[in-house]
Amino acid sequence: MAAQEPNPPLSPRYRRVMLKLSGEALGSTDDPLDARIAEEIAGQIRSGVHAGVQMAIVVGGGNIWRGASGTAWGMDRATADYMGMLATVINALALQDALERNDVPTRVQTSIEMRQVAEPYIRRRAIRHLEKGRVVIFAGGTGNPFFSTDTTAALRAAEIDAEIVLMAKHGVDGVYDSDPALNPQAHRFAEITYRQLISQSLGVMDATAASLCMENGIPIRVFAIDDYDSIRRAALGEPVGTLVKGGV
Repeated sequence: MAAQEPNPPLSPRYRRVMLKLSGEALGSTDDPLDARIAEEIAGQIRSGVHAGVQMAIVVGGGNIWRGASGTAWGMDRATADYMGMLATVINALALQDALERNDVPTRVQTSIEMRQVAEPYIRRRAIRHLEKGRVVIFAGGTGNPFFSTDTTAALRAAEIDAEIVLMAKHGVDGVYDSDPALNPQAHRFAEITYRQLISQSLGVMDATAASLCMENGIPIRVFAIDDYDSIRRAALGEPVGTLVKGGV
């Protein structure tokens, strides 16, 4: 039984958002895919949907497989990346199950066709699902090797006219001027520009993804998934974490 969500504001700031979840966010030290954590995340997403926000999701696969691990062993880069795409499908199906157990209708769309388990990615169909109040999870990355799931989130956000990309990070509560794990004096930005994010290599998302958001005028909010109710709050427009937007 899902926990009852807090009372949301009457009019959320955003109509449609893109939520980017890392694969690690779905796991724990004991289990790379933790059902309890997936249930907690599903409850937060449910709260946002019930408040009237259309929510699309891109999920990573790093808790199961990272392409970089394969290439470190000498594996062909494209093969390693395709394996990572399949890992994102596993996570997407797990999250779909958790959401539907929370009474949230959900569709998974994959960039690599596997019709027995998910729909193929079709932009117009995805938008129609969102308009009907369904959560849409985009799995399989872009369908091409050499591109990250961060880039997938930026690309799909532009395609479906999302108003913001919400980067839910594991263990990091925003954008810092240096690594807070190494520098206790690291400063967290409340707001930063795309150009600062890219030029200073601040490590929140890859440069391709940040450039796509900049070119399409899609703001990015970076926040900690570990903070209580952070997904719902970010989806409703509350100032959690760090906002990345235009400016020089």
